[in-house]
Amino acid sequence: MRFTPFRWIGQGFRFLWRALDFSRRVFFNLLILLVLIGVIAGMLTGGTKKLDDKTALILDLKGTLVEQHSGNAREALLAEAQGNAKKTTQLRDILSVLESAARDNKINSAVLLLDDMGGAGLPMLREVAAAIDRFKASGKTVVAWGSSFDQKQYFLAAHANEVYLHPMGNVLLTGFGRYRNYYRDALDKVGVTVNLLKVGTYKSFAEPYVANEPSAAALEAESFLYNGMWKTYTDNVEKARKLPAGSIMQGINQLPELMKAAGDDSARLALNLKLVDGLKTRDELRELMLKRAGRDEQNKTFRQVAFDEYLARVKPRLFGDAVGVVVAAGEISEGIAPPGAIGGLSTAKLIRKAREDDNIKAVVLRVDSPGGSAFGSELIRRELELTRQAGKPVVVSMGDVAASGGYWISMSADEVIADEATVTGSIGVFAILPTAEKAIDKLGIHTGGTTTTWLSDPYNPLRPLNPQFGALVQSSINHIYAEFTGKAAAARKTTADKIDQVAQGRVWTGAQAKERNLVDTVGTYQDALKSAATRAHLGNDYRVSYIEPEPSKFDRLFDLFGAQVAQVLREQFQVALVPSGIPPAAATQMAFDLRWLAELNTQGKGYAAITHCLCRINP
Repeated sequence: MRFTPFRWIGQGFRFLWRALDFSRRVFFNLLILLVLIGVIAGMLTGGTKKLDDKTALILDLKGTLVEQHSGNAREALLAEAQGNAKKTTQLRDILSVLESAARDNKINSAVLLLDDMGGAGLPMLREVAAAIDRFKASGKTVVAWGSSFDQKQYFLAAHANEVYLHPMGNVLLTGFGRYRNYYRDALDKVGVTVNLLKVGTYKSFAEPYVANEPSAAALEAESFLYNGMWKTYTDNVEKARKLPAGSIMQGINQLPELMKAAGDDSARLALNLKLVDGLKTRDELRELMLKRAGRDEQNKTFRQVAFDEYLARVKPRLFGDAVGVVVAAGEISEGIAPPGAIGGLSTAKLIRKAREDDNIKAVVLRVDSPGGSAFGSELIRRELELTRQAGKPVVVSMGDVAASGGYWISMSADEVIADEATVTGSIGVFAILPTAEKAIDKLGIHTGGTTTTWLSDPYNPLRPLNPQFGALVQSSINHIYAEFTGKAAAARKTTADKIDQVAQGRVWTGAQAKERNLVDTVGTYQDALKSAATRAHLGNDYRVSYIEPEPSKFDRLFDLFGAQVAQVLREQFQVALVPSGIPPAAATQMAFDLRWLAELNTQGKGYAAITHCLCRINP
């Protein structure tokens, strides 16, 4: 037989490929087997542990408080497998745990630990604080402890029966407000011209790209908004802590003198101002709870159950008449969006699903959105309108933000309920058309060509803005603003002129919006659920059903086995974070602003009509 080297090489590669393919299948089969063994072992050795009397609920809230987790089960699994800390905690989970624990005779107290709690808007904090108050009203005690408290953490801590601070800690109350970056000179230097087309005197979202400082209108609106929110914050904390009205502002104004009188000890200062009840280390907190709760001899500590463990015990009702809740959280796009964002098509589909479900008797739209696409917003609003026409009541519950597009999607409801501190309104429209003709001229790049009509290439970011196209876009924006104010007028049973007086892109707190007939009621998420149930004649015996996207088979599997899978996979992954050399705090806002500028005009039609307020505010 004649020797043919290429034939032997080919056979060798085929053998190697089969060997690699076999090894891959063996590896993944063994991995799956290992996961299943871990799951079965966990089921055999674990299960729900029975609670003893006098057990303390540990409310160790981690990460940002959100209306809805972002992403899917696979992303959550990968993050957990890589050892990343939990990034978000859902408001609904906190409310469910506190409501269930208030009725549980095995739970006699709660310990509120807030060191790992991240961002949260004031309305969401108020929802959690109200749930803590309801837990206390059941006759149970809440103890809050922190190594330090920032403003949002302290808001919740103030609602505990007792607040303790580490002796080296502090309570930092700073008030509301912000400074924004303005890029006009920077963009001029690189040869970028930002053409801003808008309707609304107070529509200040795009000012950073066309100016070097805020306009007088923006300063007026933001001052009114921030002062309203700060009054809500201080009134609430002073009432919870039984402090004299105005004492928080007085303490801030006299801070240097008060700090000196406390011997420059920030923890002692917090105690002097009666913001906390005592100074304790964590082990001293443990000793306190050992005296109050039962002793867990096996774990050598006080009897306790963790937040996540208790949440797993809370089983939702699956049958019977329900109020369906659709969460609209995040920025609004036109198409399909994952959980934690809003898609015009995907969110409308969820509303349609609720409407067509015979067990869903009313719909609550829970809104936490600064806006986005005007068209995507209209898709959602129309679906709510059809739901009402079908005979199902619709109630909108506004969370941290329901402004601009977030207000647009709220306009087809039987009742709109906002928190006192919700940021809402911002009824206005704009489009940004950046051009870089000066930048490419500096680089020696030129454009040229021929078209059959001026509309063949109406907006080319490498050429000066075509005045005809600019006028066309402005006309479109004017029309969308007229649609916005007209629909708002119909929803609020008033005239477009009266809506225009409180519109113009201006933002309001929920309380201010109520005074201007932009919302019906100042209240809580619980109030919205009760209103929807009442309108559907459900009485008090109803369940709450969250209408979520259908998970894939993969997601269902990992929703079931997520913890066990993550424990197995964690050993297989190591994540090394390489520092970029840029301080994150300094770069984050600039990156966000410039990303917006870069992404606004990626759609095929050349521009996007945006209803957005850039008005998320964290305490």
